[in-house]
Amino acid sequence: MLSKTIVDQLNEQIALELYSSNLYLQMSALAEVKGLGGCGAFLRAQAREELEHMYRLFKYVYETGALPVIGEIKAPPTEAVSVSKLFENVYEHEKFITSKINALMDSAIKENDHSTVNFLQWYVSEQHEEEHLFHMILEKIENIGEEGSGVYFIDRAVGELLRKK
Repeated sequence: MLSKTIVDQLNEQIALELYSSNLYLQMSALAEVKGLGGCGAFLRAQAREELEHMYRLFKYVYETGALPVIGEIKAPPTEAVSVSKLFENVYEHEKFITSKINALMDSAIKENDHSTVNFLQWYVSEQHEEEHLFHMILEKIENIGEEGSGVYFIDRAVGELLRKK
């Protein structure tokens, strides 16, 4: 049986994963209206992945006999930004999610909740991959540059990442 602290943190993470999905879906629309179909498709795929992260958490909570609770989900931002700012925002969000996963892991370790520690290992690895991916995208954007036809090549490079997944 999970402690109330762990259940509360897992439920908070469920809401954060739903917010992440909504954030990436909204950002995909921001990319699409700027003609960045590659970035849009990539961000929609990320939105679906975040939903899978939420489902995994949701299932773990009810399998332990606790009740998963979907909390309030705030609306993602809708203001248009440059492609570099869009991916900077995503990278910062992923770092925030990593900090929340780490705090959850710290709580599980403190409580000697070995099952939750084992469950969370996947999220720790996943967050490492996510941060690396978005850092790599930012490096590509910096290397290509947004001047002239740079945005076209950025969009193409990000769209290509879908084929590598």
